[in-house]
Amino acid sequence: MNPDLGSALIGVVVGAVFAWILVKVIDHLRMQDVERAADQLKDAAAHEIRKAELEAKERALQQKTEVEKELSKSRDELRERERLLDKRAEGVEQQAEQLRKQERMVEANQRRVTEKQEEVNRRGEELEKLIDSHRQTLHQLSGLSRDEATRRLLDQLENELATESGNLILQHHKKMTETCEAQARQMLLVALQRYAAPHTAESTTSTVDIPNDEMKGRIIGREGRNIRAFEKITGVDVIIDDTPGVVIVSGFDPVRREVARQSLNKLIADGRIHPTRIEEIVAETEKEIEDFIQKKGEEAAQEAEIHRLHPKVIHMLGRLHFRTSYSQNVLRHSIEVAYVSGMLAEMIGLDGMLARRAGLLHDIGKAADHELEGGHPKIGADLLKRHGEGPEVVHAAFGHHDELVVEYPYTLLVASADACSASRPGARRETLERYIKRMEELESIATGFPGVQQAFAIQAGREMRVIVNSQNTDDASAAKICRDIARAFEQQLTYPGEIKVTVVRECRFSDTAR
Repeated sequence: MNPDLGSALIGVVVGAVFAWILVKVIDHLRMQDVERAADQLKDAAAHEIRKAELEAKERALQQKTEVEKELSKSRDELRERERLLDKRAEGVEQQAEQLRKQERMVEANQRRVTEKQEEVNRRGEELEKLIDSHRQTLHQLSGLSRDEATRRLLDQLENELATESGNLILQHHKKMTETCEAQARQMLLVALQRYAAPHTAESTTSTVDIPNDEMKGRIIGREGRNIRAFEKITGVDVIIDDTPGVVIVSGFDPVRREVARQSLNKLIADGRIHPTRIEEIVAETEKEIEDFIQKKGEEAAQEAEIHRLHPKVIHMLGRLHFRTSYSQNVLRHSIEVAYVSGMLAEMIGLDGMLARRAGLLHDIGKAADHELEGGHPKIGADLLKRHGEGPEVVHAAFGHHDELVVEYPYTLLVASADACSASRPGARRETLERYIKRMEELESIATGFPGVQQAFAIQAGREMRVIVNSQNTDDASAAKICRDIARAFEQQLTYPGEIKVTVVRECRFSDTAR
């Protein structure tokens, strides 16, 4: 054999053996690694198992604790319910015992009532028998039959009932009167309080101031031609006397008097006073006054919220701005009456707009009473009727001073508002001389009646206290004196509002004990 080949074979064999041994070693090492990994996995699994067991035990303990708590709570609730049931059972038993007691009491009461009812029935029968015997005895004694006695008894009862019903009617009538008067006063007070007029009185003046007395001669003119021309154009009287710095313009028509006053002021300021200039100034002033009157009428209608008035009515309404009554401006008075009438109408469920319209136009006749014959109510009613106003408004103007008619409630409202506006404090004013004269007139009229000892005007002439002689007069004659004095005031005097007359008759007796 070739030695090289043998060496190669040996080398191959040796390499194969070595490779096998190496493979075995590597497999052994791999097996060891696998075993170590398996042991680690076993240890981890055992650890997880122990951990899971511990968690399961903990959860079991928690659930057991919660279950025990729930059981304890349920036992407590059951014990509480049992206690409540026991308490209710005791209450039911007590109620049952009370019911049994009440049943026994009801039975006893029923027996007593039955016995009393039987006793009442027995006594009723005895009473009926006694009444029958008495009735027969009365019939025998009086000699009246049953029907006649019944008729007399019914007549007596009817008379008594008539008297009682009359008394009840008087009581209710008095109560209703007091209630109505209280409600009426409340309505008037509320209406007047809601509309508090800012004015007291606005009066026109009839005097014109002049810078010096020389101006009086220029106003008179040569041989009086200037003053004659002025009086003829304006329709007023110019009074020039010794009063320094003043010229008096007199006239019944307030509009003409205002035109004359303003014209005279313009002539004095201009300095050129002659008939031609007087005519120009007066014509210019008349146009201004007419525009002013129209504006005042429109403003009054707008303030009172009254629309669709005839232009002539608006013009007459504006003329009231220059008219005064006891120093109270009639236009402002009419606006106040309009508002008070409207508020009163709304309070009692009537048409407030119609009431305001009637209140605003109730004194429209005063704008023309110096030009036409008759009183201002008739003049105003004719004027309103001619210019298309309704019957309620016409009658309010015609009848607010006369005897009131119930069929026209708006006239009643306007008359009430007119009296409130005229008689409220501060609405009208007068001079001291006129005030004293009015008080003296009141007292003199009252003292003129027989039997009157003294008379005193109080409350600014709103009330009259009269003292009569108690020896010469009795209560009936004192009442007649009171009524006669009131009628005399109505017939002889002119005054705003009303005057209350109180007659006092007093008897005094005195003696001394010794």
